Amino acid sequence: MHFSFLTIAALAAAASALPSVDHVLHEKRDRLPPGWQYDEKMQGSEVLPMKIALTQSNLDNADEFLMNVSHPDSPNFGKHWTHEQIANKFAPSSESVKTVKEWLASSGIAPERISRSQSLGWLKFDATVAEAESLLKTEYHLYKHETGKPHVACSSYNIPKHVMPHVDFITPTVHFDVKIPQAVAKPVEKRAPSTTAAAGHPVATKAALGIGAPSSGSLPKKGAQINIKGLIDELKNCNKFITPNCLRALYLFPPGFTANPKNSYGIVEYTPQAYLQGDLDLFFANFSKNQVQRTPTLASIDGGFPQTTNQGFQFNGESDLDLEYAMTLINPQKTTLYQVGDQLQGASFNDFLDALDGSYCAGDDPVQDAIYPNPYGTEAEGAYLGPKNCGGFAATKVISTSYGYNEADLTAAYERRQCMEYMKLGLAGTSFLFSSGDSGVAGNRRVCIDPVTKEYNDGSSGIFNPGFPSGCPYITSVGATQIVPGASVTQPEKACETVIFSGGGFSNVFPLPSYQSAAVKSWFTNHPPPYGADRFNNSQQTRGFPDISANGANYVVAVTGQFALVYGTSASSPVFGAILTLINEARFAAGKGSIGFVNPTLYANPGALNDITQGTNPGCGTSGFEAVSGWDPVTGLGTPNFPKLLGKFLSLP
Repeated sequence: MHFSFLTIAALAAAASALPSVDHVLHEKRDRLPPGWQYDEKMQGSEVLPMKIALTQSNLDNADEFLMNVSHPDSPNFGKHWTHEQIANKFAPSSESVKTVKEWLASSGIAPERISRSQSLGWLKFDATVAEAESLLKTEYHLYKHETGKPHVACSSYNIPKHVMPHVDFITPTVHFDVKIPQAVAKPVEKRAPSTTAAAGHPVATKAALGIGAPSSGSLPKKGAQINIKGLIDELKNCNKFITPNCLRALYLFPPGFTANPKNSYGIVEYTPQAYLQGDLDLFFANFSKNQVQRTPTLASIDGGFPQTTNQGFQFNGESDLDLEYAMTLINPQKTTLYQVGDQLQGASFNDFLDALDGSYCAGDDPVQDAIYPNPYGTEAEGAYLGPKNCGGFAATKVISTSYGYNEADLTAAYERRQCMEYMKLGLAGTSFLFSSGDSGVAGNRRVCIDPVTKEYNDGSSGIFNPGFPSGCPYITSVGATQIVPGASVTQPEKACETVIFSGGGFSNVFPLPSYQSAAVKSWFTNHPPPYGADRFNNSQQTRGFPDISANGANYVVAVTGQFALVYGTSASSPVFGAILTLINEARFAAGKGSIGFVNPTLYANPGALNDITQGTNPGCGTSGFEAVSGWDPVTGLGTPNFPKLLGKFLSLP
């Protein structure tokens, strides 16, 4: 389906039922999703469970709220909010609740029929089809999928003009929230577009759910298998083989010694990606002996579990890499594994966020996110039949995710909504990290955007393809570096140009945040790129990424019983997350709290980082951007210098 949010003049003519004078079109579906067809008109006496998503309040002040607890110059640094404070602050305003309830009452929906969700963001009531059609100036129909699944929907709906600012969307309406599992769905030769992506092309159904698939372009890349018997003197070989001790030498941080119960580090994995315990033990036996048989603390979300049915680098490489290094570098502190999604649907970033914040849960996009309880029943192998996890899971103090989308994969509205959730987690004191991508200025799978069709091309030309969530200003985007071939571990690194290229560029969706403004403007002034607006967003008004980098080449990883070299920003993000976890450990020992959203402090203290001034991130038929002095869209501000970062964060309240 394709949703259009058009001007009032265009909408009135497009509505399937003629709206009254003060009603305007709120949402419209241009076509049915693939595999669906019209069945029959709904009977007016049938009952529908109606839900109205109210607009959140105070989002225009969100940046100010976050800077107040995150900027190093703020007297309120570290005074993070409780989840109750966050929920109340962004709950829909009393005016929104009053306006919508008055509209419902005037339409015959009595107040005693209306309930408000515990999250405060939804109004719910049952209505007959006749009442819903009168309320929304539409017609409801029953649709059936080729597999036999039924669904109730309308092609468009209208609400009063004065109510529009108070309503995000209403269900059931134009959204098709019945997902058809690939295991039982019939193949469709042509897929109708669903929604419009940030780049202007149609978003594929389930676009967000492929994040853990073996074909996902955000997974790490495998190099040669190796015999680690040659690594007796690790530090002399760091330019060829990265091990935990190489990373400690590069960034000057010690092994962990304590495990404060207030501290925590979370790694997120998306099914079918999963670790193998035998691989962890093989790695620990060689690099962290006291952790043999140690497992991460499992937080199973929407049926997620470390599956062992499918094995191989494309199923185990990501999780093995993330956990082997995260667990080793923060030992004896424990690592939490958020395993998200069942084996049938998988999951999206939104499905993970739902489990952390119940108030976020009810607003998922059924086109782009997973639907739980799993609607496919026992006939679908691997289906999670339990309830969807809405809240109930605690966010660790640092969370690293080694997955990412192309910004053009998803709708801008979807991305903005998710980005605000990262803002809320920052308010609560969580540092949220994402890898910046492995394809330079191109997107996952090294594709770029055709300037005419806005579709993806083969990557040999076209518009640069920035990543998401790296473009969100409320997360920390981590790029990749490498030791210069032949250099020692004590010499400056360069941007990664071995197997992968550090993802970097400028968002086409998110504005330039205040904490990054001076760095980005300085880069444009002192190092103007040789490309124009035909290649990337050079307005100097949008978010640049990455923020920081860490080594991403030649990692020694145990995968399916053998050691291999692995490459990617998938390695860089969990390493930087481990460093932040060690800093939190020191702050807790000093009686302080977690560091939370770190970007304002990083940009205010670039001297606490190792500036990277060599290397590029090619893509789209170009050499990409160049690593230069100061911030750049290749390696960000540089790599961590643990003693300097530790000193700075310990000096803050």
